[in-house]
Amino acid sequence: MENVYEDPDLTTYQNQSSAVYEAPDVSDLTAHYETFVEAAGEIPDPPSLPPPHPPSEERRGSSSSSSSSSSSSSSSSLSSHAGDEEEQKTEEKEEVEEQRIDVEERIRELNWGRGSPEGVLERKDSSSSSSSSSSSSSASEKDVPEEKDTNKVTLYVKAGIDGESIGNCPFSQRLFMILWLKGVVFNVTTVDLKRKPADLHNLAPGTHPPFLTFQGEVLTDVNKIEEYLEDRLAPPKYPKLAAKNRESNAAGIDIFARFSAYVKNTSPAQNRALEKSLEKSLAKLDDYLNSPLPDEVQDGQHRGDGVSNRKYLDGDELTLADCNLLPKLHVVKVVAKKYRNYDLPSEFRGLWRYLGNAYSRDEFTNTCAADMEIEQAYKDVAKRLGK
Repeated sequence: MENVYEDPDLTTYQNQSSAVYEAPDVSDLTAHYETFVEAAGEIPDPPSLPPPHPPSEERRGSSSSSSSSSSSSSSSSLSSHAGDEEEQKTEEKEEVEEQRIDVEERIRELNWGRGSPEGVLERKDSSSSSSSSSSSSSASEKDVPEEKDTNKVTLYVKAGIDGESIGNCPFSQRLFMILWLKGVVFNVTTVDLKRKPADLHNLAPGTHPPFLTFQGEVLTDVNKIEEYLEDRLAPPKYPKLAAKNRESNAAGIDIFARFSAYVKNTSPAQNRALEKSLEKSLAKLDDYLNSPLPDEVQDGQHRGDGVSNRKYLDGDELTLADCNLLPKLHVVKVVAKKYRNYDLPSEFRGLWRYLGNAYSRDEFTNTCAADMEIEQAYKDVAKRLGK
């Protein structure tokens, strides 16, 4: 699958700083009817009927009252049904709004203290120290004896504006998340793209981050690195991260390309059409997130209205599919708001549920670049609309 991402700063690079990230080992819801017939001899003749009388006012009034009562009852029933639907829609809107607010608050927390290089480094050191307890399935919870990790892994990622902090690169974040979720001990080295030291040039000549060294072997292709890590860091010591459903790997696959066309456009006449194109892809992703997976259907885990309850693309645990999509969604959210004043539509309930769950995970939030890094990276990429 071809990666669709543009980095305006791809020039040269330098090793600036390193941090060690360690996560714990992970070992791996009739009624019965009867008819009675009674014989009573001869059946008597029916009584003679009284002569017909014209309907009186009272009778008409009673009929009218009965009709009115029936009509009122029917109307009340319809009104009650409509009221229930309206109440359900209101609750759904409130739920999405709560999720949106929660996401925004988490992003503000994520960017707190990141307004300066010092703040970025402080946050980075914090993420390093917290990584050992941030796995979704903590080894300490399962009382698994600690084993010394003999793997020597170093991830080289793009540096930020200051040349040391983590910079904007969804592919770097993708690999960062995978290593963290695997629970392996690894080093992270930020690479300044504006400089070119001999040691890194000799290590991976002509290569831009992200790249990785594993037991001395240099790996430079992101997709191949993902496959390599999934194969080498396998159960029972390390968790399997591959999605069970192939459709999960393709969910949201065209969002980044449509986003790129949207923010690069300079023609006001085309802006709305490109925005709708992006929303069409987001709606498709939202539909997938709301559609129960085969496992949910089989186990009856989805809601009564047939809507999925799962947290992520392929279930309630993060997978390789999420590591690929979430960093791009974060960039889309930040850049579209900054340069097009565009917010993800609130009616996308599944998408907001997904983001809300993602921003609650350290493996995602602590590997995100600061908003200022992302905005700066797109300063010359996102084009101003003409008059």
